[in-house]
Amino acid sequence: MPLLVMKFGGTSVATLDRIARAAKRVAREVANGYDVIVIVSAMSGKTNELVGWVEETSPLYDAREYDAVVASGEIVTAGLMALRLQEMEIPARSWQGWQVPVKTTSAHGAGRIEDIPTENITAKFGEGFKVAVVAGFQGVSPEGRVTTLGRGGSDTTAVAFAAAFGAERCDIYTDVDGVYTTDPRIEDKARKLDKIAFEEMLELASLGAKVLQTRSVELAMRYKVKLRVLSSFEEYDPNAGTLVCDEEEIVEQNAVSGVAYSRDEAKMTLISVADRPGIASAIFTPLSDAGVNVDMIVQNISEEGRTDMTFSCPTNQVARAEKALTASKERGDINYREVVADTDVAKISIVGIGMRSQAGIAAKMFDVLAREGINIKVITTSEIKISVLVDRKYMELGVQALHEAFELDKG
Repeated sequence: MPLLVMKFGGTSVATLDRIARAAKRVAREVANGYDVIVIVSAMSGKTNELVGWVEETSPLYDAREYDAVVASGEIVTAGLMALRLQEMEIPARSWQGWQVPVKTTSAHGAGRIEDIPTENITAKFGEGFKVAVVAGFQGVSPEGRVTTLGRGGSDTTAVAFAAAFGAERCDIYTDVDGVYTTDPRIEDKARKLDKIAFEEMLELASLGAKVLQTRSVELAMRYKVKLRVLSSFEEYDPNAGTLVCDEEEIVEQNAVSGVAYSRDEAKMTLISVADRPGIASAIFTPLSDAGVNVDMIVQNISEEGRTDMTFSCPTNQVARAEKALTASKERGDINYREVVADTDVAKISIVGIGMRSQAGIAAKMFDVLAREGINIKVITTSEIKISVLVDRKYMELGVQALHEAFELDKG
């Protein structure tokens, strides 16, 4: 039988009524002749509640027990979904991560999927079951302990199952009806895209778009899994949502497909760093070891053996970065005068695979921002992306101006 993977996020299964609504969508695909693997998240708000309980009970908690508690949210949803399907006379059963088993690394709270053997679920399909309801976000470590995959891990679970089972498609049901050219809350002329290339979606996800988790898009691109993002609250439409696919499947390539933003950015500058071979490694290795997610990097021209080094990171990692750099300076690994942190900036990015073949995109972006009186602090580019750091107060204006300038409201 052809197979589909359907993933339902927390808002889509937040209540028993919503679970019943999601079950009807599963039933429709079963009626269309599919075997279905359903991946479910915890009911909306439940994971935060569970995390709160753990932190209140044990501030310096054992990560293995944290995972044991937090993974229970998805287990509840999976059981309830299977029960609802059974009430609809659809042969279904629930699966916890260890029962499949979803084999992961031992990194509790941030496990990575290493293997999903298909034998157990395939055998149940062979016995006449039509739906396997799998608790997302979780697996089992080599030591036999429950692991969780980090925030957004159910998206990754869904794509990994689609790849392992050779699914025809992986449908991600959420509270939005697709991928938009930008955030509709900022630009009311934002347009839903019918299709978007894997590379574009990966860039948008990593740059702040919340529709899909970055690791899930990476997996989909690697294994050529067709992803469809659609709303669980809209009426059924076989052509609904946005298809994330190979760029060869997209007939017309616009220069820019979307505008992304990240509000919680910080710009950090090391003033007067001793410029020598290996200085970049001496700065960024301890930052990496401290778990600081560095993005944009700019090094100024060296004068008299000294230079300034600027980089961006999330605002909630500034203190961690400062601590790591101070420790490096005290050890004598690096020498600088001071660290200056600007936590009142935002990142705006334009993304499009059409940039590969069209010149002048960067110049147009910079001109648009200049005409709006928006000063650019840092610039970084890739083959299909241009990102800038600007004062946070200009973020919404910048997004709106770029969306209009690149005519993203037009189909």
